[in-house]
Amino acid sequence: MRSRFRVYIFLLFIAAFSAACRHKTAQIPVTDFFKTPQKSVFRISPDGKYISYLKPYKDKQNLFIQSLADGKERMATSFSDASVRDYYWTFNDDIVFIQDLITDDQYKMFTLDVSTLKTRVILSENKVRIRMLSRNRLEPDVVNIAMNKRDSSNFDVYRVNTKTGTLTPYLINPGNFTEWYPDPDGKIRLVKASDGVNETILYRQDDKAPFKPIIVNNFKDRVDPIAFAGEKDYFYALSNVNRDKMALVEIDAATGKEEKVIYANNDADILQVEYSKNKHRIEFASWEGAYPQKHFLDTCMQHIYNIFLSKLKGNEIKIVDRDSAENKFIISSYTDRNPGEFYLFERNSGKLTKLGDVNASLKPDELCAMQPISYRASDGMLINGYLTLPNGDVKTNLPVVVMPHDWPLGPNSRNSWGYNPEVQFLANRGYAVFQVNYRGSTGYGKIFRIAGFKQIGGKIQQDITDGVKWLIKNKTADPKKIAIFGGGVGGFSALYGASFNPGLYNCVIVQYGVINFFTYIKDAPPYLKPSLQMMYEMVGNPETDADQLRAISPVFNTDKINVPVLIFQGAKDARANISELNQFVIELHKRNVPVEYFLKDNERAFFRSEHNRMQMYTEIAKFLDYNMRVKQ
Repeated sequence: MRSRFRVYIFLLFIAAFSAACRHKTAQIPVTDFFKTPQKSVFRISPDGKYISYLKPYKDKQNLFIQSLADGKERMATSFSDASVRDYYWTFNDDIVFIQDLITDDQYKMFTLDVSTLKTRVILSENKVRIRMLSRNRLEPDVVNIAMNKRDSSNFDVYRVNTKTGTLTPYLINPGNFTEWYPDPDGKIRLVKASDGVNETILYRQDDKAPFKPIIVNNFKDRVDPIAFAGEKDYFYALSNVNRDKMALVEIDAATGKEEKVIYANNDADILQVEYSKNKHRIEFASWEGAYPQKHFLDTCMQHIYNIFLSKLKGNEIKIVDRDSAENKFIISSYTDRNPGEFYLFERNSGKLTKLGDVNASLKPDELCAMQPISYRASDGMLINGYLTLPNGDVKTNLPVVVMPHDWPLGPNSRNSWGYNPEVQFLANRGYAVFQVNYRGSTGYGKIFRIAGFKQIGGKIQQDITDGVKWLIKNKTADPKKIAIFGGGVGGFSALYGASFNPGLYNCVIVQYGVINFFTYIKDAPPYLKPSLQMMYEMVGNPETDADQLRAISPVFNTDKINVPVLIFQGAKDARANISELNQFVIELHKRNVPVEYFLKDNERAFFRSEHNRMQMYTEIAKFLDYNMRVKQ
């Protein structure tokens, strides 16, 4: 009898083990998620004869050029000290590109003669920032750049002759210009100025005329010019003036008057548009609902997109670049489970040619679906976000990693549907990944955005906590296995969540995190000074809101952190106070908090070195495995 019982138990064990093996997802190597893309940043020459792209060489991104006539690839640069960062074709079919030498805090600008592949340095500046603004159709050897060389707190616009290297001042910043909007010929006739709270749109008829203000708004009411409409002096813009959601409008530049609404969506901000420089018109407007959506305003472009969608079913499509004749287009396609591919589309023939994969090592059917979710915060506000569950039959009582996004400025001020390597990496390791678009996130209208102002450490954090409790209530999350992981202000949210919600989180992961809002605001780089007053309204004023900022800053609350912490930081991050972070880690050690700290000398906020990225995510996997599984 005992023998038969042992056999029965053994068979049960075998059956359970076999079932587990059937449903267990194979772990994909860290390298497959975070290696440098095989090809990226595709562009096409204005004459449509060449495509260009970045490709890794000796752990650095270098420039490659491919002829569309014979398909031959040529390696245009072979840098091993620093990657090519930004690059642009000029109207004379040469290439201008920029290097950011992080270790020396130096920017270099080069010109590349495409016919000979010879490069020449045309600018080399220390402790400045450079960004390309526009090309010039009328003077094909000239490009416009913005650079804070004269005054570190203000960007001036310069004209650079790519043949001679001559640098000529074009627009000297009076001290408050923050954005420049070139017309199709590269001339700048619209600018935005800001005193930190109020924003002014200024217009001039031509280069000889002075700028005059045409629109003045508080920064909560935004007008973002896009391009001139080609009729009279009208221009297209995204605006939420006298409305909650950003809409596509047409404005008379002579008066600043909004002439008409071209397209508005009642549920979401219009975030992007596609513009034809040849037709001087908007082809479509796009917004973020649960998924990316578009509204077409041009039948020809809608027909082109229908061709894309018929050949790339189930994919989201973006136009990356087009030639001057607008006959050849580079497009990218992606899904939540596919990092994407690049294609060349030729309008005349309707031919679609694959150019390359972002990451061919990954197989979409082995990755996980990103599902839109929504829930009510404790005060009744509707909060949206995304939940990615690991593959397999088990959908309840899962270990969860909460990923709060950065805030309040820039493109990382919300989560969006699409491929995210961190999300897929964690889901492949068996974690559910929870991303919250808390109040203040962009895309949901002015009222929702303003609801987040001065709520860091308040309702923003409560939205995240309410979301975690929602996961626990609906039995998605194992309440004993929840981690929180964020970067920037998302890193602050991670530390705050563990500090002020004892027992809710097992462990914390922080990338370039904000630990002290006093130094985060006061020590902002000079070129961010024009945004300080706006930061005071959105986050807090170090003078008048000192008690609140002190109460929430992790550096003053080390006594409240009682879970393991993993920290990654680049030593060249302009927003970080490294000595303060070092002291923060020392204080945690003194209190016997398990803390691991990785400081990389040759990195800014985001780790660009493939070696450093591999180390970081390997450590993250080990850290989570120990604190969410082994230690349980």
